[in-house]
Amino acid sequence: QVQLVESGGGLVQPGGSLRLSCAASSSITRIYTMGWYRQAPGKQRELVAEFTRGGISNYADSVKGRFTISRDNAKNTIYLQMNSLEPEDTAVYSCYATTATLAYWGQGTQVTISS
Repeated sequence: QVQLVESGGGLVQPGGSLRLSCAASSSITRIYTMGWYRQAPGKQRELVAEFTRGGISNYADSVKGRFTISRDNAKNTIYLQMNSLEPEDTAVYSCYATTATLAYWGQGTQVTISS
């Protein structure tokens, strides 16, 4: 069982930055994939960024060059640094993690980009 707790969401103006954190209740070194999805009102959930099992980071085309995913294994935490935020980035961002057999989700954190 892995519990994921997100933090760092909020309201920011266009062009601003936020950093999301996702803390896992156990070691993330044996987790297969870990990353972030987001879902905006009326839209499908989409993958934002993730670490694959091989440690490779993947990004949605819409966030490449603006968002950076990173990890701190010692803290069992991943981060999503979001820069140059746009109103279209407004969504609930959810952290997830997968093992060989199960998928785990955090409770989600709201990110709102508005002037």
